Amino acid sequence: MSYETLDETEWSSVDAVWDLLDEGKVDEARDAIDGLLRHRPGHPDLRIVDASVALDEGDAERALIALQGAERSADPSLFFHLRAFAQYELAALEPAREDAHRALAVHPDLPETHALLARTLEMLGDADGAEEHARIACDLDPDRFPMPLEVSDAEFDALVEASLLELPAEVRRHLDELPVLVEPLPSRGMLTAEKPAVSPDVLGLFVGRHLMERSHSDLPAMPGAIYLFRKNLLRACADRDELAEEVRTTVRHEVGHLIGLDEDEIERWGLA
Repeated sequence: MSYETLDETEWSSVDAVWDLLDEGKVDEARDAIDGLLRHRPGHPDLRIVDASVALDEGDAERALIALQGAERSADPSLFFHLRAFAQYELAALEPAREDAHRALAVHPDLPETHALLARTLEMLGDADGAEEHARIACDLDPDRFPMPLEVSDAEFDALVEASLLELPAEVRRHLDELPVLVEPLPSRGMLTAEKPAVSPDVLGLFVGRHLMERSHSDLPAMPGAIYLFRKNLLRACADRDELAEEVRTTVRHEVGHLIGLDEDEIERWGLA
């Protein structure tokens, strides 16, 4: 099926959707792209924007669906980048790697694709390749893609311990039966065990049955663990002060999930 090129007015509307995404106005962007698609259903260039909005909504599966038929868009490098990103978010790491390479074959100087490929290769155990592409991304756009913060294991563990000691006493007592573990990165099994799959960029994760679901007979057995992912936390923070705050926030958030709180309840309990 062939599609007519978008006219100048439609391209202007597309640019407006990108602006809304840049401003963090995802709901408005969704309304705008849905309106455009009603007039041009299935248009490859609009599918690209639809997928971008879906990714900002945190819906990687919807993004992949939107990208079906978008191969003929005006920007193939963006198509491959978005498909790589969606697959990465779903822990489909090998397809993500291949699509990132395809995007860079078309446009070698895309810093966001080098950064995505770096994270993908890190998850796949290719430390040298990950560092190479992380450095390229940093060279191309150091403000958006700085090299990860570096702290010693002892300093990081001290931040975790301090965060645990700050918890309310009635919350902290639950941790006597549950370990808080620091891992470099999540395993693929951890990510895909959740429904929907959890992003490899996740900062922390509670694995197990929360306390509200457990009976007395469960208590002798280990209920699970809270995991903190060191490399993701270091990558997400610009300095040690920000790292300390992010570790604190992540610890409290995952402890909230242990107790069985939903996102709103976590905030009400002061654990956000």
